[in-house]
Amino acid sequence: MSENVLIVLTSHDQLGDTGKKTGFWLEELAAPYYVLKDAGVSLTLASPMGGQPPVDPSSDAEESHTEATRRFESDAEAQAALASTHRLSEMTADDFDAVFYPGGHGPLWDLAEDADSIRLIETFITQGKPVASVCHAPIVLVGARTEAGEPLVKGREVTGFTNGEEAAVGLTDVVPHRVEDALQACGADYAKADDFAPYVRVDGQLITGQNPPSSAPTAQALLEWLGKR
Repeated sequence: MSENVLIVLTSHDQLGDTGKKTGFWLEELAAPYYVLKDAGVSLTLASPMGGQPPVDPSSDAEESHTEATRRFESDAEAQAALASTHRLSEMTADDFDAVFYPGGHGPLWDLAEDADSIRLIETFITQGKPVASVCHAPIVLVGARTEAGEPLVKGREVTGFTNGEEAAVGLTDVVPHRVEDALQACGADYAKADDFAPYVRVDGQLITGQNPPSSAPTAQALLEWLGKR
C-alpha cells in the first residue's frame, strides 16, 4: 500500500516591505518531490490559499537550478499539481501518513502562524505520524503545542535556517522571524552545521533540515521513517 504524503507550500509572495517577491524555494520542493515520488509515495500539494503558490524568483534563477528543479519544471504532471494546490483548510491528517513543508522565505509570513497548519501538525503528532520541514519551514513548528500545552519543539533536537545563513543572504532585518532564534525561544534543542552544509535532525516524529542543500536528505530521512528505504 502506497504511503500518502501532504506537501504544504506557502501562499505568501511579498518580501516584507522591500518591494521584492518571495515564495517557496524551488529546490526545496523539487528535490523532496522526486525523492518521495520515485520511492512510490503518493503526493498531494496544498497551500493556505490553494491554487498556484508563488515561487521565489531567486530560486528559479539559472544559478539556483539543479537536476531536480529542471526535472520538475519539465514535468507536466508536477506542474499541473503545483498550479492547482489544494486549500490547506480542507486537508485532514487522517488522509495522510506524513506531512512535508518546503521552505523559502514565504512561510515566515503566513505558515508561521496559520491556524490550519498548526492544527494539522498537532494532529499528525497526536496520530503518531512524522512532520518534516526544511530550511525556513521549521518555523511552522513554533506555534504547535503538545497535548499538555507545551511548545511542540521544547526539549526536541531540531534544525533550520541559521542566523548566519540569514545574514549571508542579507535578510536579517527584513524577515519577521529568524528561524534559529524562534526555535530556541520555544525551548528547542537547536542544532546546526556550517552555513549551507547539508544537515538533518530526526527527533521522534520531527524531521528537520537546515537549508536548501538539506532538502533531499530531509526527504530521505522521511522515507526512512516511513520504512521506504
